[in-house]
Amino acid sequence: MNRIDLEGRVAIVTGAARGIGRAIADRLAASGAKVAIWDIDAPAAKATAAEIPAAVAFAVDVTDPASIDAALAATEARLGVPDILVNNAGITGPNHPLDQYPIEAWRRVIELDLMGVFYCCRAVVPVMRRLDRGRIVNIASIAGKEGNPNASAYSAAKAGVIGLTKSLGKELAETGIRVNAAAPAAAKTDIFAQMSEAQIAYMLSKIPMGRFVLVEEIAGLVTWLCSDECSFATGAVFDISGGRATY
Repeated sequence: MNRIDLEGRVAIVTGAARGIGRAIADRLAASGAKVAIWDIDAPAAKATAAEIPAAVAFAVDVTDPASIDAALAATEARLGVPDILVNNAGITGPNHPLDQYPIEAWRRVIELDLMGVFYCCRAVVPVMRRLDRGRIVNIASIAGKEGNPNASAYSAAKAGVIGLTKSLGKELAETGIRVNAAAPAAAKTDIFAQMSEAQIAYMLSKIPMGRFVLVEEIAGLVTWLCSDECSFATGAVFDISGGRATY
């Protein structure tokens, strides 16, 4: 593993108790960052933080701006001013044709996967502006670029994350803050439990490499995007899709 230098940095990773977020938290910590694990599952977040050097767990509901504000203040008090934000928290939601998609389930996916990113960015950007330094990495999905059938809520939410990333990247381009997104293909995590076997098989069939991405591979890309080496890329979407992406 190449060690990217993040010494002295303070990172927030949402949804970091397990899966992709956990892998990202591990890699950021291994690169020298202090890591705030923001997760709605407080016991799991605490257990994860206990296994990662310089990590602290905070119970956060990213769909609640007040919860975010409280966690941000607590993060600053415990770890220092954050200059890295990785918006990873999300759900896939159920798999249904659009005309049969439960309205409340649709709203829940959009609220967590898209609005949660907006709320966290809205809270953290003023902090980074004061520093005139920062890295924001939003975890999008190849589904946000290509659209997965029977996953319209998730595809729409992740497309929104891509648009938000491009917009915010342009807004902050003349500052020391860089905003980018990673668009992975599917990884084998607990989120698979939310999907049908047919949906999982469909996603695998679309990947030319014939396998799912490893969470460690996503974490490696995200860690570079959080570093000073990522200096000229902003408002960009970095595919990590095993060859699936076509644009």
